[in-house]
Amino acid sequence: MGGQAERAYVLGIDSGGSGVRVALARADARPGDGGDGPGPTWSSPMPAVVGDRGIDAESLLARVVPAARALLDEAGADGVAAVCVGAAGMATLGDDLRARLPEALARSLGARRLALAADGVTAYAGALGQRPGAVIAAGTGLIALGALPDDAGGAGGGWRRADGWGHLLGDCGGGAWIGRAGLEAAMRAYDGREGGSRPLLARLEAVFGPAGELPGKLYPRPDRPAVLASFAPEVGRCADRDPVADAILRDAARHIAQAAEAVCPAVEGGAVALTGGLFRMGDPLLAPLRAELATRLPHARVTEAAGDPLTGAVRLAAALATDSLRLPLDAALLSVVRGGSNATTRQMGTDGPPSAPPEQSITPSD
Repeated sequence: MGGQAERAYVLGIDSGGSGVRVALARADARPGDGGDGPGPTWSSPMPAVVGDRGIDAESLLARVVPAARALLDEAGADGVAAVCVGAAGMATLGDDLRARLPEALARSLGARRLALAADGVTAYAGALGQRPGAVIAAGTGLIALGALPDDAGGAGGGWRRADGWGHLLGDCGGGAWIGRAGLEAAMRAYDGREGGSRPLLARLEAVFGPAGELPGKLYPRPDRPAVLASFAPEVGRCADRDPVADAILRDAARHIAQAAEAVCPAVEGGAVALTGGLFRMGDPLLAPLRAELATRLPHARVTEAAGDPLTGAVRLAAALATDSLRLPLDAALLSVVRGGSNATTRQMGTDGPPSAPPEQSITPSD
């Protein structure tokens, strides 16, 4: 692309359960040069509004457009060449975003190219870029997403997903799954049943109080998965001295590896990236997981994620702006809108540039 395109900026937007983040970056940054991730960023701890039509486009735009304009003003730029919006629930709750964002972002930011992605896709792009492989995102829940980019060769290309079905139907090996298994073992010890763990019972009572009172505290909570997941680190701390806790983590590792095996393309050079807070548990979980992955996916290289979903959104926007997007398109997971008829350069109001929303925090690039 020419000199003008090389000076273009792109915008990445990450909308998840813990809030909304926006980042501005140069479109011509290259992976590995330190510039292909987020530059100046804006963040809000308030998640996107979800209503009858799914994720509400108007409320999201009311926050991210002023934030994007503030970042552009900081960079001395007038608009962006491309935007990528990555959102939790995009596949099932993204109809309003798909209907309204292309025209709105073209009109307000001059974005003639827009990528709408599920948060799993931006997590993939942040972790692996556009290489073939799989990403295992594990926190309270667990999901595995694999991709075979357009130029990677082989058969069965596209996106593959495993698990991510929530703590009642799946998320096997995730934080809530591990925590629930640990609490069950503790309650077995409290009852005197086979399969119980006295060390886990001691940790239950240290964290939650008397074991017999736990059901009354847990079941009314609307955040039960998060409460269950909060006990997963206790299972990790007990694993080196408690065979029950160790067995729980080995079972979790097997479930995680099964999900990775289901989605990882069978091509040489593929990678499996691990991302999410659960893996901060360290060796009690990672050691059996690496052993399971080596057995099930001998062709794949296990690696840490290079970046987070916001990094992935920026990378996808840059690839879209430079005609280098190779990740497979999918109506639910990754869709692209190009050259809308309403695309314009950013227009300023009569009162000057709008300021970022009041809940914002802006972080300049290093």
